[in-house]
Amino acid sequence: MNRLLPILFFATLLFACEPSPEPSNSPTIEPAPTTVFGTTATGATVHQHELRNANGMRATVMTYGAYLTRLHVPDSAGNVVNVVLGFDSLRPYTEPQPFFGATVGRYANRIGGSKFTLNGTTYELPANDGANQLHGGPNGFDKQIWEIVSADAQAITLRHDSPDGAGGFPGNVQTEVTYSLGDDNVLAIDYRATTDQPTILNLTNHAYFNLRDGGKTDILDHRLMIDADQITPVDATLIPTGELRDVAGTPFDFRTAKPIGQDLNDDLGGYDHNFVLNGYDGPDTDLFRAAVATEPVTGRRMECWTTEPGIQLYTANWTEVVAGAIPHAGFCLETQKFPDTPNRPDFPSAEISPEQPYRSRTEYRFGW
Repeated sequence: MNRLLPILFFATLLFACEPSPEPSNSPTIEPAPTTVFGTTATGATVHQHELRNANGMRATVMTYGAYLTRLHVPDSAGNVVNVVLGFDSLRPYTEPQPFFGATVGRYANRIGGSKFTLNGTTYELPANDGANQLHGGPNGFDKQIWEIVSADAQAITLRHDSPDGAGGFPGNVQTEVTYSLGDDNVLAIDYRATTDQPTILNLTNHAYFNLRDGGKTDILDHRLMIDADQITPVDATLIPTGELRDVAGTPFDFRTAKPIGQDLNDDLGGYDHNFVLNGYDGPDTDLFRAAVATEPVTGRRMECWTTEPGIQLYTANWTEVVAGAIPHAGFCLETQKFPDTPNRPDFPSAEISPEQPYRSRTEYRFGW
């Protein structure tokens, strides 16, 4: 969900483009050790941890940015391949890149004019997308080293403490994200956060999926259903106009599954839009199904379930600037509050407080 200027250099190819066939059934789950993934330019050590289930699925998470770096999923024939885009070394993650698998915050998506007003106080934010702030700004959650709270064969919890004023946002915010991988082939992401004063928070995962081969081919023939009757249309800088526009009769109508590329043309070269999910019914909404993607060659199927009001469909419109990638190499389904919600009081609220902490859950359910 970002438009990046051309990136001049990446020394590392995308590991996600390399399928890794292997047996799909494991009699036992062997826990993987937490290992060192690399060292940042400032000398900080970054670790990675692999989750496994009994069916051959594997998910790898690193402490830098709480990234999901790999996700190996079987198909109906038992072939297991990585289905997310990413890199095979740390350095490219620390350079400008399209947030491959990042945990983004404090505010996922864009805040118009890089400012908002809360309880009568206006907060100025550092801009990193023209005049706007994107994904928490130049030093967002995706660029922090998270602490491992706990880790075992099928779950890992990471924590980041964001001080008052970080990224321009008020409040000391303590955030935990838990990745868990069940034997039902569900990758769940749970977000929890507390604050010592009112603030805004909007967290998501920015994984790029390619259910065929992790980015070797494009995703335009993937079939996608999104349970949304409306989108939040945007201006030329990708900030919502405030309108809720019906998708009926437009390229944004995914209420019935269709190929992602079916309605792309010269005017709409790719999707980077927030869909207003039908299943959302207020802040206490239970988990509901938001979208379903299927890949016709392998038969892999992924359902996205969430508690959030919106989902951003982004079709990797700029990943060709990354070494080893092709246009539309993956698609993102980013569960979220709507873009620019802090400046749109009619949108579902993104405010949290000491009395109202942050809770959110998203599940990616795999099958065939």
